[in-house]
Amino acid sequence: MRFDGSTVVVTGGGSGIGAATAVRFAAEGAFVVVTNRTAAKAERVAEEIRGSGGQAVAHGLDVAVTAQWSALRDELHAAGRRVDVIVNNAYALETLPAHELSEASWARQIDVDLSAVYHSVRAFMPDLIEARGTLINVGSVHGVVAWKRHPAYAAAKGGVLALTRQLAVEYGPAVRVNAVIPGPILTPTWDDVTAEAMAAVADGTALGRLGTAAECAGAIAFLASADAAYITGAQLVVDGGQTIRAEGR
Repeated sequence: MRFDGSTVVVTGGGSGIGAATAVRFAAEGAFVVVTNRTAAKAERVAEEIRGSGGQAVAHGLDVAVTAQWSALRDELHAAGRRVDVIVNNAYALETLPAHELSEASWARQIDVDLSAVYHSVRAFMPDLIEARGTLINVGSVHGVVAWKRHPAYAAAKGGVLALTRQLAVEYGPAVRVNAVIPGPILTPTWDDVTAEAMAAVADGTALGRLGTAAECAGAIAFLASADAAYITGAQLVVDGGQTIRAEGR
């Protein structure tokens, strides 16, 4: 299996893309550290993995707090584990026009969606360099095209893509750094969206449907694997062709 013997940290692993990614890495032999701000959510995913014969532990982690990253690193090192792969997937989102968005919400979204990547590098880049490992950042189509009511989220995700390129140059050849750009992936974020609205979004993709978290997890696992050994600084779009369609087509 592609990740036998590897230790993989997945943030925002309690649901959606993060949970599917944790399950995928474990299925391919990795020891997965499932993190989530709500530790109980991470534990449920870790229990699912262990119940299927995989290896996983859960950790509560607020990715916006650098001290919590350091504590996670120290705990893993004390257990004799060096991290080989980090998947920065945790996110925060509030949809309002910029002039109505509070300063606190703006700051929180930037901290969780962008600054967390920096915190992960501060804590774990020495591990990744030693392992000749990989860093995968989960961006968003909001980082490359604009929809109303997403000012902080779009700014942060655009920053993630720029930072991915910078880190790839900064830490190559020892570490590969790539990003995935999910589009309309069906996760709990869509729980309050009407069926009609979801159908309209699906119709706006070239494939005519919403994607699944497992499909996004597959792209993340590919970028982390030796199959992508000559890929770094890349942005792999996983959006069913949403961003290539001209409006009205």
